[in-house]
Amino acid sequence: MDFAYDARTEELRAKLLAFMDEHVYPAEAVAEEQRARLASPWDTPPVVEELKAEAKRQGLWNLFLPDAEYGAGLTNLQYAPLAEITGRSPHLAPTALNCAAPDTGNMEVLAQFGDEAQKKQWLEPLLAGEIRSAFAMTEPEVASSDATNIETRIRRDGDSYVVDGRKWYISGAMNPDCRIFIVMGKTDPDGPDLRRQQSMILVPRGTPGVEVRRAMQVYGYEDHSHGGHAEVVFDGVRVPAANIVGEEGGGFAIAQARLGPGRIHHCMRLIGMAERAVELMCRRAVSRTAFGKTLAQQGVVQNWIADARVTIEQLRLLVLKTAWLMDTVGNRGAHTEIQAIKIATPRAVVDIIDKAVQAHGAGGVSQDFPLAELWAAARTLKLADGPDEVHQRSLARRELKKYL
Repeated sequence: MDFAYDARTEELRAKLLAFMDEHVYPAEAVAEEQRARLASPWDTPPVVEELKAEAKRQGLWNLFLPDAEYGAGLTNLQYAPLAEITGRSPHLAPTALNCAAPDTGNMEVLAQFGDEAQKKQWLEPLLAGEIRSAFAMTEPEVASSDATNIETRIRRDGDSYVVDGRKWYISGAMNPDCRIFIVMGKTDPDGPDLRRQQSMILVPRGTPGVEVRRAMQVYGYEDHSHGGHAEVVFDGVRVPAANIVGEEGGGFAIAQARLGPGRIHHCMRLIGMAERAVELMCRRAVSRTAFGKTLAQQGVVQNWIADARVTIEQLRLLVLKTAWLMDTVGNRGAHTEIQAIKIATPRAVVDIIDKAVQAHGAGGVSQDFPLAELWAAARTLKLADGPDEVHQRSLARRELKKYL
């Protein structure tokens, strides 16, 4: 295993680090000021479009897609350090580079499973950053950690499908630029194979019967920069049969294919979030005095900083190993490692950010620093793409199988 950055990765890292310093970090405050003046808080601040145009100009666009036909053609190992850098400004940088969830996963689904008409209508404008999208899977009435519980129905009716169901925490759906939903529901609810009951279907936002009912908060944040998280109701929504993604009964398999890269992308960005938290903690520690010493001279703060550095280095190596395995033996071959990073990274990064919050005192939970929002985002990732406990259960079973 060789995790050294190759020449292309180093070149892109240098460009991206400069892009962050020159454009992204200065735009964070500008975006908030502009959003306060928008007609709707869900509209995109003008500075975001400026960032997207600059990222395109510099060739920092669609870096996440390994398929060179659609994206930059980077391997997971090449993309990992770049995604980490964007994680330092998780509510702005990924969007600026067209590398933000849920669009990334939706583009991967369309690139891998969509037919030519679906790619033309939806993938191309997503790749161009002209529209946004949402992935409608989680439901309020069932334990969605078990995808076989999903109750949304996708019923065939002649040359159409009719969709009925209620979803929530559908990321990006509040953004008016969100034009397409990839909806997961059951086409064969009584089928003998629980993993062949589900299908995915494309539902344009403006279709009659689609109601974006309300924004869902995350620890009091509405996450405007990502287009929010919405409750969405599908009531007798009729779409052409051609809108099915892949084949009937293929929804569960498509979801698994989508979530593998999504999980590692989240973990890559989480490491960047941890790095920014440590930077803020160190700057705070050398600038504040308590009980006759700077915080940097206090043993407990030194321990926080040292432990954070050790943890980040461990997590980065595990993520890089996972990326390398995904490149060399595929997502199935890297299943154990994908689950391991999904368990370990959010848990550890939440703790690192929490220590940074503590070092900032009241400022840490305020809007004057990004730490509270970083903490909320990291904590949410202990649930997103499968809660920790589901991954622990699966990982333990795989380990125990060796001894049975």
